[in-house]
Amino acid sequence: MGEWTEFRPGDHAPNDGTYIEIGEASFHMGVNDPQKVHLKKGDRFPMTSNKDRKWKRMNHR
Repeated sequence: MGEWTEFRPGDHAPNDGTYIEIGEASFHMGVNDPQKVHLKKGDRFPMTSNKDRKWKRMNHR
């Protein structure tokens, strides 16, 4: 069983990290000037800029 990779506003962050706002179909739909937030494990995700967006953890690099 895997961990979720996309989160809705109000969900709890599974781990500490920086999360970025993505489009509903993120593989082909970019988001201009996406919000970024740094959350600690258990923090709730804030509202997105529009209802069709979700949060995704940024890659470690």
